[in-house]
Amino acid sequence: MTDAPHNAPHAPVLLAEVIEALQPGPGDVVIDATFGAGGYTRAILATGAQVIGLDRDPTVQPHADAVAKDFPGQFQLIRTPFSGLAGAFADSGKARLDGAVFDIGVSSMQLDQAERGFSFMRDGPLDMRMSDEGDTAADLVNSWDHGPLAHIFKLYGEERQSGRVATAILRRRVERPFARTLDLAEVVEKALGGRRGAPIHPATRVFQALRIAVNDELGELERGLEAAEATLAPGGRLAVVTFHSLEDRIVKAFLTERTGNTPAGSRHAPVAIDPRKPSFTLQFKGAREAGDEERSVNPRARSAKLRAAIRTEAPAWASTSGRAAA
Repeated sequence: MTDAPHNAPHAPVLLAEVIEALQPGPGDVVIDATFGAGGYTRAILATGAQVIGLDRDPTVQPHADAVAKDFPGQFQLIRTPFSGLAGAFADSGKARLDGAVFDIGVSSMQLDQAERGFSFMRDGPLDMRMSDEGDTAADLVNSWDHGPLAHIFKLYGEERQSGRVATAILRRRVERPFARTLDLAEVVEKALGGRRGAPIHPATRVFQALRIAVNDELGELERGLEAAEATLAPGGRLAVVTFHSLEDRIVKAFLTERTGNTPAGSRHAPVAIDPRKPSFTLQFKGAREAGDEERSVNPRARSAKLRAAIRTEAPAWASTSGRAAA
């Protein structure tokens, strides 16, 4: 296996389990839908498979260049969010897709870049975009009304005091718009009464909610899963690693539906016969989690969950996009 670049900023979580789920080998084509620093990609390429990497973050290009140099002819990067998986595969010129892996959420290398504005642990511009396009977090907190802000803080951040935080933000922005991460974190902390000594910083949930909203992360996840379903060949393998209950619920619901395991309705109610056959079969029941050894050396692994399935011969189901924001 080719060594990863020196000082690689991101350790792939559940790597052995992901490779076991994908079972890549010579002649296979696999999409790494969240390329990042290329951790999964390198392990897949080392088996002799080819990889199409997807990422909307322009800063991953040096990692992609290093991978392409180490594995000539086996790798290509396409800059797109993972909702663009189907189009990216069509553009790649490959005939069959044998596997797809998703590593959902923000990466540690993005958190470590203060200029990206993802973290309140370092002062930086209030940006939070995974790409270089669209509205920033500053745009949202400086222009959205109270209702929409409180809604995303509650829905995406599970912040119980969402209304109080939104009120504090609207009050402060009248005096001066928000531009920096530490400025927003301080306002949120004061609105929540400090809560020092709590297991997480008071601003954690608000920053998470803003990041999810800025990048439409849950909508992207739904559309990415549907694109993988439509693109994987029969027998192709899907592996999804999540780090938050919101993400995991979407993946679990998708696979529950697509494997035909949706709970039946009341025996007294009319039953609508659905002719669609399951488009996936589960590789294992439930989700796999990292072991104690991995969690001790990689903090990201503590909340990670892997779900995996195999594509059947059945056609793709109709789109279900939009549930995440319901």
